Amino acid sequence: MKLKTVINGNVHQFRDIKDVLAKANEPKSGDRLQKIAANDETERVAAKIVLSEMTIGDLVENPTVPYEKDEVTRVNLDGMNKKTYERIRNTTIGELREYILDHRTTNEDLKRMSRGISGEVAAAVAKIMSSMDLVYGASKIHKITRCNTEIGHPGTLSFRIQANSTTDNPETIIMGVMEGISFGSGDACIGINPVEDNYESTNRIAQKLYEFVMKHEIPTQITVLSHITTQMAAMRKGTPLSMIFQSIAGTEKTNDNFGVTKKLIHEAYQVAYENGISSGPNLLYFETGQGSEVSVNADEGVDEMTLEARTYGFARYFDPFMVNNVTGFIGPETIYDGKEMIRGNLEDHFMGKLMGLPMGMAPCFTNHTPINMDDQQIGTMLLTMAGANFFMGIPQGDDVMLAYQDTSFHDDACLRELMNRKPAPEFHKWMMKKGLMDENGKLTPLAGDGSIFL
Repeated sequence: MKLKTVINGNVHQFRDIKDVLAKANEPKSGDRLQKIAANDETERVAAKIVLSEMTIGDLVENPTVPYEKDEVTRVNLDGMNKKTYERIRNTTIGELREYILDHRTTNEDLKRMSRGISGEVAAAVAKIMSSMDLVYGASKIHKITRCNTEIGHPGTLSFRIQANSTTDNPETIIMGVMEGISFGSGDACIGINPVEDNYESTNRIAQKLYEFVMKHEIPTQITVLSHITTQMAAMRKGTPLSMIFQSIAGTEKTNDNFGVTKKLIHEAYQVAYENGISSGPNLLYFETGQGSEVSVNADEGVDEMTLEARTYGFARYFDPFMVNNVTGFIGPETIYDGKEMIRGNLEDHFMGKLMGLPMGMAPCFTNHTPINMDDQQIGTMLLTMAGANFFMGIPQGDDVMLAYQDTSFHDDACLRELMNRKPAPEFHKWMMKKGLMDENGKLTPLAGDGSIFL
């Protein structure tokens, strides 16, 4: 491998692949915190040049965290299609970028290729792409999944209702759900983050959601985002959940911190298959985001963007129903400002799609960062152009329990109208039946009034 290049007569030498990947990254506060970022723009460009000349084989055969040391590396590499990899292993990262952006390269072409690459490869090609490249490349890829209903069809845009309560009060939660459903949110799922991670809260919230969904015959999925083991125990006791949720990351050390392993996720799928209230076959919901590994000091010296792509290689193995990216949620130590948040979201969405995942996005921010609503809305509109499967739907865009800002129910309706998108097919039919939406996906005068469910 060539690990150096010359710019303006100056030699830029890099230590190894990990060093090249880190210094080729666009500015991120997490990389600066780790002290692995490029020192200046010239060094960043030099790293991009070196990276563009590396082959897919170079990156696959030299993972950033050794195979024998890390389960995420093993799942990335063991989950690859060997024949596809052998066919493309000598392709350079620069050539891969050109192939992805070629207008003749189709969705099916990219889906076939996705099994032949690892997370490091997806990160590498994203690092040498512009924002428009990331939007265009992702827009070519569509991933349809099914739990109770199907999401991800071309021409659709779905939403997860997240009507959290500071006290896990089911009545408060249902009030928020009523409003969200009336605006056309909730076709991806109704997913509530409980304050208390125990069986009692998980079951109480799920039972109330199930009662509401069944009463009104709403075609959607129900999930309560307690720990994976809490959900498994609840499902075994009869709690009505459609799928199982878990946060995952790009190193084994971070997953250990989250209390999750490949074996446990396999077990969770089986529990959902045997006890869940959905037909599947996609019964898992993962959440990810740049910086989680840095935040628990388990990054192994790898840049946060590459670690995020490795997370997608881990997720790919389990064929989930949903993957939601929350880059921006941790805070300024990993994503500092609006520009970093927007770029990070575009990278993550593209990398996840390239790895074959059903990517949903949450271009969110916490109240202790300089990120603002304009940044969030710019990012969300770009991601809608890029073909994100779903976004969040939160009352007023302000999560009162998690204390962060995300897309509101009104934002959701606006995004569909701006980009001429409809809800998931079954949900759209239900909305028309209730007089809340017309056949073109436009809301009627009844929409936005949750009291219609009283």
